Amino acid sequence: MSTFDEIYQKIKAYPTIILHRHTSPDPDAIGSQAGLARALRAKFPDKKILCAGENDEGDLAWINTMDEVKPEDYKGALVITTDTANTPRISNKNYDKGNFLIKIDHHPDVDPYADMSYVDPDAPAASEIVVDFLNAEGFEITPEVAYPLYAGIVGDTGRFMYQETSAHTFDVASQLASTGINITEIARNISDVTFAQAKLQAAVMDYMTVDPSGAAYAVLTQADLKKLGVTEDQASVTVSTPGRIKDVIAWNVFVEKPDGTYRVHYRSKGPVINHLAEKHDGGGHALASGANAQDMDEVKQIFAEVVDVTKKYNEEHE
Repeated sequence: MSTFDEIYQKIKAYPTIILHRHTSPDPDAIGSQAGLARALRAKFPDKKILCAGENDEGDLAWINTMDEVKPEDYKGALVITTDTANTPRISNKNYDKGNFLIKIDHHPDVDPYADMSYVDPDAPAASEIVVDFLNAEGFEITPEVAYPLYAGIVGDTGRFMYQETSAHTFDVASQLASTGINITEIARNISDVTFAQAKLQAAVMDYMTVDPSGAAYAVLTQADLKKLGVTEDQASVTVSTPGRIKDVIAWNVFVEKPDGTYRVHYRSKGPVINHLAEKHDGGGHALASGANAQDMDEVKQIFAEVVDVTKKYNEEHE
């Protein structure tokens, strides 16, 4: 793993820097990308700093929107990915067209795709790593920089509830909050849902199947989304819904895409599930991951695997 200073030296050497994050972004993906980009623009006003993505921010456009990045911008450029564990999940597939690639991430490093990387799986959010980098290299963290980074940390720690949250996380959050950003606004933007999304959350409860092991799943079809006027990205608000049930230990939410395949969300209160996601073109954290399923047969296979690890978890913790 590279050091912060080694990454900083690369940043200083390139006149054009293009930052990527993962597809179907969450607050940490956009927050870490935007926070780093804004800090770099402030410190290096003569450099071209661009945020690249597939304009799939959806309801998270309040954190940041993408720049227009042309293919020719990659010539001789430094490319940095944040919060992206593997290459299939990188938003905008031109990421490999630059001169040098750096990866900054907090997922297990199952795909060491970059020329240089800083990966800390113990960090609860990529945004926390970005703050550590900025502090280590003497960057000024202004409110404009702090806003997306705080949003990223709040999002990926589940409002500071997930087990990866540490005392250092609170120190970083305090530093960002002390810049004067509106932390109440950020919390509301992350937690608020539309009436249609609330109805979809209720539908997940209706559709949910719970195995005696404590594993559960629900499938949301394109017909369900269209009936309520909810987009595929907006359906992500349902991912934590099954976890509100006391007896549910691990679960999947499957969201059908327009092409008939499924976006797969894995969540867990104990059983490790990221190795399961890796088997299905995905990955992530031990207790929160994402993957893809080609059809209902693969959906059934995925849930069977979750049932299996949940049963084993129960046996080990009796």
